[in-house]
This record gives sequence, C-alpha cells and structure tokens, in this order.
Amino acid sequence: MNNIIVGFDFSSGSANAVDLTIDIANRWHSDIRLVYVKSANDDEAAIRAEIERRNAGVAHLLKGIKLEYVIREGKVSEQLARQALEDQALMVVVGTHGMSGFETNWIGKNTYKTITDSPVPVLSVREDFNFHKDLENIVIPLDSTTDTRQKVPFATRVAKTFGSTVHLLGLYTSESKDIRSLVNGYVEQVEKYLDKYEVEHKTEYVDASKNLTVTTLEYADKVNADLIVIMTEQEKALTSWLIGNYAQQMLHLSKHPILSIRPEEIGTQSR
Repeated sequence: MNNIIVGFDFSSGSANAVDLTIDIANRWHSDIRLVYVKSANDDEAAIRAEIERRNAGVAHLLKGIKLEYVIREGKVSEQLARQALEDQALMVVVGTHGMSGFETNWIGKNTYKTITDSPVPVLSVREDFNFHKDLENIVIPLDSTTDTRQKVPFATRVAKTFGSTVHLLGLYTSESKDIRSLVNGYVEQVEKYLDKYEVEHKTEYVDASKNLTVTTLEYADKVNADLIVIMTEQEKALTSWLIGNYAQQMLHLSKHPILSIRPEEIGTQSR
C-alpha cells in the first residue's frame, strides 16, 4: 500500500505526530493509517468515536490523501510492526511525551521496542519539538561499521522532499588509522551519492571516542538540526562507555526528531 503508519494514544505527543505525518504524506502522496492499540477491557466504541472526531478535525489538511484508522489489541510495538508489515508501509511515526519522553503514555514507553520490532523506518518526535519550523537540516552520523551507509537512501528521499541540507558527521571512535580511513571512505561515498541526487550537504569529522551519543547530539545542536537519522545498531566497540546502545540513548536524550532504520530492511536505491 505504501502508506504511512502513525501510532496514536490520544496524548498531545501522538496528536503532533499525526500532524507531522499529514505533512509528510501530503508531500509523498501517501495515505495514512492511524493505529490505536487498546487494552482488553477498553471501550472500543468510545475509542472509535473519539478517533473519528479527531480525524474530522484534521480532514481539511489532507491534500488528496486518505486518513484511515484501525484499532488493534496486544503489545503496542508488535501491533504497530504487524500493521506496517501488512500495509507494506513506508514508515511508522510515533510521538513521545515532553523531554522525559518515555514515562507518561504508552507510545513513549514503547518507542524503542517499536523501533527494534518495526520492519520499516520509524520516526519518533517529542511533543515539545517545534513543528512549525521547516525541516531544513538533517544530520547523518557515519561511523566505521558497514551498515552505517544503509540509512542514506531513505534520508536522501526525506532531504529531497523538504529541500533539506544534509550534515554528514564522520565519527572517529578510535585513533586507529585503519578505522579512521574506513570512516573517511564511507563519508566520501555518501558525499558522491548525495551529489548524484543533487542534495546539498556539508561534512564534518569529530572524535567520538568517549560517547557516540553525546558527540552526535552536540553536533546536532550546533547545526540546529531538525532530524537525526540513525541505524538501530551502531558501532559497538565502545560498549563500556555507553549506557545502553546508541539508538536507545539517542531516543532518551535527543530533543531532535530521530529517524531510526534497521539495516537489514533497507535497499540500496533512493526512491
């Protein structure tokens, strides 16, 4: 179906996620599937009535696309992943609550599990993000792992959609010349790829030997990023320095929207 899935739980964070999804879907000419995952004892009739009321309130924003919904029951992350698979969705969008992000609503609590379960890219965004700002700057961190480049095609599609500038961040996680050479080579390959698709880009290399997450977020702040694109699995050589893995840390700490991509699910061509 090539639609976009958006997780919804009546929180302000998920309502903002719907608004953002509408903006993206209008640009991609994609339909939207809103997914509400209920508990066994929830009043489904009341849920349907409220969803339909809210959908009617945003209907004027739809530009030739459809906003449909489905109510599922079970574990949130599993149900969102199943819906994405059934619909052959382009992406899943979820909202999280405030700067705490993971404590007050089920979407927030399940964001990381959704990312690890989802067969498609997942865009997570906090409710206090400035949704009225254009998506001008996209950060793509690149390390020495083979998979690091696989996020580039989807990120390129997003950049072309919004006319964004891509900021390539070469992350040196070691003093090893071989490791640094790998990073340099991967960055140069991505630069050529972005040139091919006529995407404006800038490049910077930084020493990330202490903490990948902190280094990435400091750079994102520096360039006033509107989106950070990461893989769900990142460089693991510095596990002793990290609290949990890179993707999980980014979701907890980033005030910027995070687009997370599973390496095994991404092809090699930009759409």
